[in-house]
Amino acid sequence: MKPIVSRRKIMVSADGSGLVSQTGGLLLLETLRATGLDAALSAQLERWRPSRAVHDPGKVIADLALTLALGGDCLADIAMLRAQPEVFGPIASDPTVSRPIDRLAADPVRALKAIRVARTAARQRAWTPAGTHAPGADGELIPIDIDATIVIAHSDKQQAAPTWKKTFGFHPMTVFADHGPAGGGEPLAIVLRPGNAGSNTAADHITATRLALAQLPKHHRRQVLIRTDSGGGTHEFLTWLTRPGRRLSYSIGFTLTDEVQAAIGVLPEQAWTPAYDAEGKVRPGAWVAELTSLVTLDGWPKGMRLILRKERQHPGAQLRFTDIDGHRFTCFVTNTTRGQLTDLELRHRRRARCEDRIRATKDTGLRNLPLHDFTQNQIWTEIVALACELITWMQMLALDGPARRYEPKRLRLRLFAVAARLVRGGRRLRLGIAASWPWAGQLVAAITRLQALPAPT
Repeated sequence: MKPIVSRRKIMVSADGSGLVSQTGGLLLLETLRATGLDAALSAQLERWRPSRAVHDPGKVIADLALTLALGGDCLADIAMLRAQPEVFGPIASDPTVSRPIDRLAADPVRALKAIRVARTAARQRAWTPAGTHAPGADGELIPIDIDATIVIAHSDKQQAAPTWKKTFGFHPMTVFADHGPAGGGEPLAIVLRPGNAGSNTAADHITATRLALAQLPKHHRRQVLIRTDSGGGTHEFLTWLTRPGRRLSYSIGFTLTDEVQAAIGVLPEQAWTPAYDAEGKVRPGAWVAELTSLVTLDGWPKGMRLILRKERQHPGAQLRFTDIDGHRFTCFVTNTTRGQLTDLELRHRRRARCEDRIRATKDTGLRNLPLHDFTQNQIWTEIVALACELITWMQMLALDGPARRYEPKRLRLRLFAVAARLVRGGRRLRLGIAASWPWAGQLVAAITRLQALPAPT
């Protein structure tokens, strides 16, 4: 039996100097500079800057986005940037941070529009140098995923309401551009709604889609595949998507109506084709078929196809009324005329990546809305979108391999939170990262890549 080895006692004091934490925040600072987001925010928010004000409201909003990207979840967490002016520059005090939020919230329509204009311009500058890593660079459709999520409120905030999950809070509609299997995704829109907002409200889907399309570079706005769950499968939303001149592709979940269930019963066995798994290989126990010719689609958009998936239930799964012979059935509609059924079904099922994007967004400030007024929290959700975009653009421009798919939690653990020694000399500042840190080389290489990118002129 081996004895327990006693550990050496470590003495602690708060008198260190020349040390900097959150060194990886330099990645986000360089992304701000390379995309011109800092300058765009300053220009767009200039009208909300009082005379004689020391701090630029655009800089305050950018600093809050940095705070959320590094793991903060309230306005006061900006203190971690304020403690390190050598890296992050002068940071406003807590009262000064609150005042621009109040001024923007007093004029929410124009304020939100101004921030979104800055985001659109920065997105163009981020996607251009990213080359083949940017969405749509290969000429393929850019998947735009729409989904709603619940944000719980633990106090009586303005427009917080009971949700359909019997919780209390908000029910924002989110829209993400999917970067594909080799990358993550970035938020194009986060539309804050009361907790009792519906999941299948066509007007909200249309509003969210309009905002998302406006965020894309102009030459990509017709290179889009709109994906939603069955909440988007309404006459009004599909009619809007297929309006003449819009030229949008869609892949949208569809409700299993009585007519669809009756058509399943008469579908011949040879109509079924083995489905694919996430890797594009045949998956045992899953099949796809087309039902377009067996159901009446009067009143729905012309050219709409109805595609069905059947799969065996997992052991222990609870059967539903719509399950037939122990199989689970789901369906979706699309206006894509080319491609095999299995490829179209796999493309639609990859919409589930939106859940990963929502989880990452909640880890970057959306889990809790810290302010009371609804308009204040609208500004907050826009800052959340900025923070998520900074992370995604940084990964797209500076990282490669599996690191481009890291979620915020892993990025903070491996790259953002690392400490370094700050050395001054030769009129320069130098950050020395511990050579023993496993990801030191990756961090240095990523910062070097970003610093090589010119700032927009």
